[in-house]
Amino acid sequence: MTLAFAGIIAGFAHVLSGPDHLAAIAPYAVAGKARAWRTGVRWGFGHSAGVIAVGLLAVLFRDAVHVDALSAWGERCVGLVLIAIGVRGLRTALAVARRSHAATPPHRHTPFAIGTVHGLAGSSHLLGVVPALMLPSELDACIYLALFGVGSIAAMGAFSSFVGWFADRRFGRGTAAQSALLAACSVAAVAVGCFWLLSQLWPTAASASA
Repeated sequence: MTLAFAGIIAGFAHVLSGPDHLAAIAPYAVAGKARAWRTGVRWGFGHSAGVIAVGLLAVLFRDAVHVDALSAWGERCVGLVLIAIGVRGLRTALAVARRSHAATPPHRHTPFAIGTVHGLAGSSHLLGVVPALMLPSELDACIYLALFGVGSIAAMGAFSSFVGWFADRRFGRGTAAQSALLAACSVAAVAVGCFWLLSQLWPTAASASA
């Protein structure tokens, strides 16, 4: 029971404490409105798949797999993906404002793919993979990783549902207001993506110059 509780709480806390996670899903949740929870759940499944894949590799091949290198490249991809999401969201917001029709939700596979990239990145390993490596058996590690995924899915489903409800309740009657909210979320995604990418590239540049 302790292991189950720890895994679920860790997954829940990890998702909601990551600004990259929230910035990635917010523009899609605004477009999804009442059905935004589906986008969050799909993102959560993708995130869980990425974390479990890295975790199992780390547990089964502790000495052969360089998890740190995979994490570093994953973090850079996260920054690029966030910027792409933000740019797409800004274009959608502009189209909504010009044509006066609501934004369409993303393709159902898009949130899963984005979540998988986040799951492969290093920020998820602090609460996901590292505790699994400290457990005494491979079975315990697999159970922890699975429940970490459950917590991640629940957290992002709840967050995207709230954002979609807020967008529908407060801005659902006017496309101009929805466009403004979508643009704000998209700008936040671009800002977080730029910061994320620079924070990953700056140590590399500094070490190379040294």
